[in-house]
Formats: sequence, C-alpha cells, structure tokens
Amino acid sequence: MVDLIWLFPILPASSALILALFGRRYLGEKLSSSIAIASMLANVVLAALTLKTVLGMDPESLPHTVILYEWITAGKLHVNMAFMVDQLTCVMLSFISFVGSLVFIYSTGYMHGDKDYIRFFTLLSLFAAAMFTLILGDSFVTMFIGWEGVGLCSYLLIGYYMDKNWAVDAGKKAFIVNRVGDFGFLLGMFIIFWQTGSLTFKEVFHAAPTFSTGLVTAATLCLFLGATGKSAQIPLFIWLPDAMAGPTPVSALIHAATMVTAGVYMVARCNPLFAIAPATMMVIACVGAATAFVAASIGLTQRDIKKVLAYSTVSQLGYMFLGLGMGAYSAGIFHVFTHAFFKGCLFLCAGSVIHGMSGEQDMFNMGGLRKKMPITWITYLISCFAIAGIPPFSGFFSKDEILWKTWESGNYALWFVGVAAAMMTSIYMFRSLILTFHGKPRADHHTFAHAHESPLSMTMPLMILAAGATLVGFLNVPSAVWPGMMRFEHFLAPVFEHGSEAGPAAIVEAVEHHSFGMERILMMLSAGIGLTGLVIATVLYSGKWQARTTRIAQAAGPLYRLSANRWWWDDLYNRLIVEGTKATAIVALLFDQWIVDGVVNGTGRVARAASAQLRRVQNGQVQAYALAILVGVNITILLLLFR
Repeated sequence: MVDLIWLFPILPASSALILALFGRRYLGEKLSSSIAIASMLANVVLAALTLKTVLGMDPESLPHTVILYEWITAGKLHVNMAFMVDQLTCVMLSFISFVGSLVFIYSTGYMHGDKDYIRFFTLLSLFAAAMFTLILGDSFVTMFIGWEGVGLCSYLLIGYYMDKNWAVDAGKKAFIVNRVGDFGFLLGMFIIFWQTGSLTFKEVFHAAPTFSTGLVTAATLCLFLGATGKSAQIPLFIWLPDAMAGPTPVSALIHAATMVTAGVYMVARCNPLFAIAPATMMVIACVGAATAFVAASIGLTQRDIKKVLAYSTVSQLGYMFLGLGMGAYSAGIFHVFTHAFFKGCLFLCAGSVIHGMSGEQDMFNMGGLRKKMPITWITYLISCFAIAGIPPFSGFFSKDEILWKTWESGNYALWFVGVAAAMMTSIYMFRSLILTFHGKPRADHHTFAHAHESPLSMTMPLMILAAGATLVGFLNVPSAVWPGMMRFEHFLAPVFEHGSEAGPAAIVEAVEHHSFGMERILMMLSAGIGLTGLVIATVLYSGKWQARTTRIAQAAGPLYRLSANRWWWDDLYNRLIVEGTKATAIVALLFDQWIVDGVVNGTGRVARAASAQLRRVQNGQVQAYALAILVGVNITILLLLFR
C-alpha cells in the first residue's frame, strides 16, 4: 500500500476540482458534500492500510519514497515530485484523515442551507489536499508547496463570509502574519541548500554533521520562525484568535487538528538538524513555555466561547514546542495526536452550541443548556477533562509526559511555567463549561426557548471524538505506571533516534537514568493540578458568580486588565507596525512629492522658462531677423579688429 501514498493528496484535490467545475450547476448540495466526504473516508481506509503495511516493514527500509516524476532541475538543484512515508508520516496521516472526515460529516449539518455550501466543501477538500502534500513531501520544496497551500486555503476559509468586513479582515491578518513566518522558512531553505546543495530530506539529514554550529543555528532559527507563524507562537500568534471569524468546522479542522500543527510536524521532521543546534532548541522550549503561559492567562477572561478555545489552542501548541525544545519529540507529537481529538471535539461542541443558540457566542448570554443539549454537554465535559490533564483521559498522558521530560532535563523554571499554564488551562476550560451549560439561563427568553440539540450529523462526530479523547491516551502510558506500554513512543523511536542521540546539553540521559518514584509524584501533582482547576472554576462560577468575579477582577486590577486586553499584543503591533508603516508611508510620500517629483518637475519648469524667453526671438518679423544679423556681423568685425 505504501506505493499508493500519492493518492492521499490526489483524492481530495480531485474532489475540489469536481465540485468547483460541476458542483453548483450539476451536482447540488447533497451530492457535492457526499463526494467530498467520500474522498476523506477513502483516505481513512488508505491511512489504515498504510499503517498496517509500515508496521510489517523493517524499520531500516523506512522512510519509503515514491517518486512520481522529475520536477525541478536547475544547476545543482534537483527536486523530484516525490512522497515519502515512515512512522511519523503514518501518525499524521491517521488522525488528519480521521478527524478531517468527522469534520466534513459535521459540516453537512452545520452549513446546511448556506448559500455558498458547495464553495465551502470545495475549499475544505482543497485544504485537505494541501495538508496531505505538506505531510508526505520528501523535500523542503514539496513541503513548502503544501505549506503555502494550507496558508492560502486558511485565508479563504477564515474570510469565508465575504460580505462581512470582520471576516475579511481576519483572513487578511492570518495571511499577512503567516507570510512573515514563511519568509523565515525560505531563508532556512536557502541556507540549507547553500550548505548541502540539496533540499531533499534524506540528503540534507545525511549531511547534517557537516554543518558548522553557527550555520545550523541560523538555519534552524529561520525554520522555527516559519513554525511560529504557522503554529501560532510568540511573536506571530496574534492571527489565530481572529481566525475564529470563519465557520466553526473551519476552526475545528484547520485551527485545532491540522494546519496549526504543521510547524510542530516540520520541527519534528527536521530533528536531525535541530538536535545539533542546542541554542535553537532552548529558544524553542522558552518560546513554547512563554506561549503556553501567555495564551492560558488570556483565556481566563474571554467571553466568546470560540475565543476561549482559540487561546487554548495557542497554549497547547506552546506545550508541544516545549516538548520539542526538550528533545522529547515523541511526547510533542503525542500531544499533537491527543490534541486533535479533544480540541476538535471542543470546537465542534462550540459549533453545536452556537447552532442551537441561533448564532450566540457570548458565554455570559448562555447558561442552563445542559438539559437542552445533553450530548453536546457530555462530550464537552469529557474533552474538558482531557485538556485539563485529568486521568485517565488522553490529555493527561501527553501533557504529563512533556512536563516530566522538562523536569527531567533540569529546566525547572520552564517546568514551573508549564505547570502554571496547566492550572490556568483547567480553570478557563471548566469556566467555559459552567458558564455555557450550568446555572440559570441568561439568554433572552426566545433564544433559550428555541435552543435545541444538534442533528445526528453533528452529534455523531462529537461522540466519536469524545471517545477518542477518552481512549487514545492509553497508546502511550508512562513506564512508571505500566512498563512496556509506551507503544506510541517506541513506534516513533526510529524517526527520532538521531535527535535523541544529539539532543540539547540540558537533557541528561533522560531515558536511562530517571526515577520512577519522582515521575509518579509528578504525575499525581499533574492530576491534582487539573482537579484543583476544576474546583476553583466551580467555586468561582457557581451560584452568584457575577458579583464574585467582579470583585476578583477589581482586586486583581492590572493583572485582570492585562488578561482582558490580551496583553496588548494587538495594540503593540498596531502602534509599531501598522501605525509605523503609515508614518513611513507619509514620509515616503513627502519625499516623493518634494524631492523626487521636485527635481523632475523643477527641471521641466526651468526648461519652460528658458524656452519662453527664447520664443521672443522667434517672432516671425523679417526686420528683427535682419537687425540681429547686422548686430552679429558688427560684433564679429569688432572682434577681428581688436583681436
């Protein structure tokens, strides 16, 4: 089956082409969405068969490359249109195709009746094709094609409501911010090609030991800049919360399970390069920890249910990069895997609530929906347990592994930041649960009276994702709990063997020399943090919570304003970049008007004035011309006489 991996991008791309050409005129809504869903379900089957084949192959024969044709030949640059598959690719293909299929099915109910229903499924299919290209590419060039493809589709889907200025602005913001990161990605590619003469992963990684420390640090920092854009890390995370302007299924697919994990995947894929750049690894860890903390602190005060989940996504991505920076590549990818289930479920639950509440997104105008929407409530609750890191739900196993690797590496400050972010995560997620589903209804009577559970096409994906959020954590149970059950890490070990051997200096023989006793203590602490957050949220937001939280906000003062105003990141960027660009443009305009145009226009004015005087001589009178000739002759004679 591995020789058929080229079908992964081809199937959804074909679906997008068919829908674009024939959907509106010949196919209609139902058939169009069925074609899109069928392409994703076919990829689910293909992913399962590919995984089965890879499990039966000799790890030494991986990665397996399928070359379709020779693509680019320019001087020393030779790039094939080729796809490759290994253990890491299998993991990504499995959950992207599976979660993607559920989102496609969910969208049939959520988007039913939308005037651009077919365009929506066309863009979803095109996005899936680009994402599979990114994952399967065997070179930086092929990866970059998919990288830019998901960026384009993200822009189109975020700005899907083209008649809404706020949606269009959000799409442009996402597109522009991502271009900043992509500039870094390109610089990293240029440095790598300059050093190795190749952009194919296999050849670049083979030549990695020949890199000088400075060069590999520069290349990896540039690549990481690309990752901060795509995966919403400080300083390029500001686009993701605004990306909630798109339909909720877009948030679930692109901004929870697939596109935003592209940066994490890229760093993990390039682990032979990053592992020999310890300075870059520490930068990744610090940026990841800072992003997790900042985004979690912002999530504490948001009112919009989708904004809470957006900042939650940014925070969880920070955890993934913290794990990668510690050299715990498998732990970071495992959190990507579990996150796809519980965050996809949370976003789809939010969509179900918005659908049932006639478009309302402010949690302060909800409440009391538990009995109105029981399936949405129980699946949201399960996903909250998972993201809060409460055992035995999946988020506990993946998040705890990252925190344990951070502690074991000796970076206690980063561990503390991660723990603080975990506490805030538990608080704001259970806050969203209580405000949305519990307490007395705060919506207007008409809206609450018509609130209802979503149809089966929407609730069925919720139940499947909630089951995944409950069970998939058992794929990587820590050895301190159940020896021999870290199957996920063992499966990925061949991909990360080089990175593990040459990890940052701060990592001290993590696998061979650690205390199971200390790991168990930290696991209990991690579980306790999740439960403590649940208790705090319950105390703060039950009963007469409005007066209580108002007093806390007043007591917190600057800290509350810092969170509510999102640390003023957008204001800072508006002042420095937007207003700075406008000021520079004004200066450039004045320079253009007074200097550039002034020189050109001034030259013209001088020529015109001179010509005006010369025109007086050419007056058409013969007498004047004869007089001029006589004067000239006399002057000439005088010059000859007195020479």
